Parts: sequence; C-alpha cells; structure tokens
Amino acid sequence: MNHLRLALVLLALAAVTACQPKSAGTVSDNSPPVATVNGAAISRNFYDFYIKGITGGKSPADITPEQRDVALDNLIRAQIVAEQAVKDGLDKSGDSAYMLELARLNVLQQAVQDRYLKDRQPTEQELRAEYETQLAAMPKTEYHARHILVATEPFAQKIIERLDKGEKFDVLAKSESMDSSKNNGGDLGWFTPGRMVPEFAGAVMALKPGEYTHKPIQTQYGWHVIQLLETREVTPPPFEQVRQRLVQVVQAKKFRQYQDELLRSAKVEKFLDKTAGTAPAAGGSPAAPAAPAAPAASAPPAPPAPAAPPAPAPQQPPSPKKN
Repeated sequence: MNHLRLALVLLALAAVTACQPKSAGTVSDNSPPVATVNGAAISRNFYDFYIKGITGGKSPADITPEQRDVALDNLIRAQIVAEQAVKDGLDKSGDSAYMLELARLNVLQQAVQDRYLKDRQPTEQELRAEYETQLAAMPKTEYHARHILVATEPFAQKIIERLDKGEKFDVLAKSESMDSSKNNGGDLGWFTPGRMVPEFAGAVMALKPGEYTHKPIQTQYGWHVIQLLETREVTPPPFEQVRQRLVQVVQAKKFRQYQDELLRSAKVEKFLDKTAGTAPAAGGSPAAPAAPAAPAASAPPAPPAPAAPPAPAPQQPPSPKKN
C-alpha cells in the first residue's frame, strides 16, 4: 500500500474513532498539531506522512508554501467529511463499514509483513535456489501459430476441407474468422502453452510445424482451426535481470510461512456452509469475495509506489488466450 492510500485510510479510521474514548492500548501521536477540526487534531507527523505519499517521498520542506497549504486544506476537508460520515452512522452500516474493516486488516497486515521481513532479507543462496526453481517450472518451448475461429463445428469442418483443397490459411482467416487476429491472417504470434486455454494449447503442442488441425477444436470461445507455424526454445532471463523479482518471491514465501505458523496456533472455526443467505443464485456460482491483500508465494505484490492515475484498460487478448 503506498503512502497516500495508507494516509487516507488512517485518516478515515481516525475519524471513526475520534469521538470514542482512548483505551490504554491506543497509540498516541505527540507531535504538535498543524490544524484542528472540531477539536480533533491533525498532527504534524500525520501531515508529513501525507505529504510523503502525495509527492513520492518528499518532505514539506521540499515543496512550495502554496502546495503545503493546499495539502493541509485537503486533509481538513477529508477530516470534516469523515466526521460527517460518522455522525450519519455510515461507519457502522452498509459497504462503508466493511470497507473500513478491510482497510484496517490491510494496514495491519502490511505493518506485520514489513516488520517481519525487515531482518529477513534473502541470502544469495536462497535467491539462487529460487532462480533454479523458477527455471525448472518455466516452459521449455514457445509456439508460433495462427487460427481461424468460427461459431459452429460444421463451419469449422468446411474450413478444414477448403484447406485440404489448397486454399490459403491466411486468406481464409481474413474472410471467415471471428477473432480480431483475422486482420493478421489469424497470426497469434509467439506464446507459451500456459498463456492459452488448455484445449487450444493441447492441440498446438500435438502439431508439427506446418501442420493444421484436421478436426475442429472447441474452446469456450467457439471452434478453432489451428496451424502451427514454428517452434523455438525458450531463453530464460539471466539471474541478475530478475534478481529483484526473486527477492520479492523469496520474501513472499517467508511471510507466507509465518502466516501458516500463526494459522496453526489459532483457533479457527468455519461456518460458511451453515450461514443462511449464502447459497448461490440459480444458474451460476458466486464470485469469490475479495480478501485482504496478502502476498502469494508465486506472485508477490509490487513495492509501494506513489499514487498515479488509473492505467487504461488492457486490450482484449486473442480469443484462445486465458483471461
């Protein structure tokens, strides 16, 4: 979680508890206030933390007086709105209450992770071992193929018959395929099997270069006629090129093991199947609920970064590729 998001989460949580008596375990911030809102202080340390988040790590001294004033006004406005939300009871009902709780879990989990990993930096031996593990799991071959996607099996079979009679694959793809790759004659470029849905990948791997499937291949997207153009060995990246990624993977595995230790010592009871109102609606299964951000062993989170505008949505991948 980057500094800006964390600052705003803490501000919301602070507003929720602003009118509640402080307990003995409440952490106090003894830095002087930079402002008060209805008697509640916005502390200097909190303000500095907020500035660091919105500027990518700068301190208030590194920005102009005007920028400092604007930042403080933004915090004051956020505090006022958050307090109004508490007065309206929005912190205790509906989605807002659940979002606050998930934010609290995320912040605390990140704090525990940072503290646990601080003195557990991966050794060179651990990084080398992880590198070898990753190499062993990598696909050894890439495939270059093209395809023609149609809606029905009989139509796909007719495409195959036309190919058997000598018609050109790329010409048929441009005129008959439903996939966006038709503009390139059905060419999908280079890919590893894991990037494609299993039915498509299996059919490609069964072909020899130059061959096409003589039976239509069905996937969730429709019916495919596939031609394998060529293959090549995958060249693994050098160790130094992926060192930082390996550090993330090893650290994620270490924290996962720590989570497992905590889980083994905890008393956990599950009542999901016994809870009323959780049955899936007729005709489909519910989507899995979002969980607090936790690093997976195979895909650790990226390091914190300054807030940035949302990235544009990725382009739709070719049909047989996994979503």
